Amino acid sequence: MGPLLALLPMDPKVNVQMVFDIPCVWSYFTYARLQRALARFRAGGGQAELTFRPYQLVPDATVEGRLKVDVLRHAFGDDAEHSIGRIAALASDEGLTFHPARAVHSNTFQAHRLIAVASAQGRGEDMAERLFRAHHTDQLNLADLDTLKTLAAEVGVGWSDEGTARTREELESTRRLGVHGIPILQFEGRPALTGTPSEDSLLTALHSAVGRR
Repeated sequence: MGPLLALLPMDPKVNVQMVFDIPCVWSYFTYARLQRALARFRAGGGQAELTFRPYQLVPDATVEGRLKVDVLRHAFGDDAEHSIGRIAALASDEGLTFHPARAVHSNTFQAHRLIAVASAQGRGEDMAERLFRAHHTDQLNLADLDTLKTLAAEVGVGWSDEGTARTREELESTRRLGVHGIPILQFEGRPALTGTPSEDSLLTALHSAVGRR
């Protein structure tokens, strides 16, 4: 990593945009890897700003939600149990803990709005991580406002009811772009990355984005 750091400008700042949804396991895997890559990049003197672009896998999901295992069984059919086990094993390899048995797949609009509120307070990355963990590990309903207020307080985010119209605009903008698969990562001056790139690939993309400024 030393030679790459020597090429960094004195005040590098890279904007990274991430299109994602919280119940998406691949979004969580990619976010965890991105956080590790960003930590390495920033430790070497790099500056990066992460902008979250909301997407809803199930935009008509209810506030009450459904058990996630039922959603997965509907998606995978007879192969559901095998797929759930495989995903849990992959999560363990990433250092993450998945508890899908009682996880609730509910509407994520308010959770995305909360990330926007947190970002305006400089805590977007921490809020996103807590929401991912709340869904995949703690099995919490992220459409429940009391739950979201508690999680916001844990991260040090002041609660606000603002941002509803802006979040709807962001979701509509993503829909108009024809996005069908997530996550998507866009680094300045580079083609978008899709799927679940490795931590090293993400770190390389950060350095490359600096070089293209």
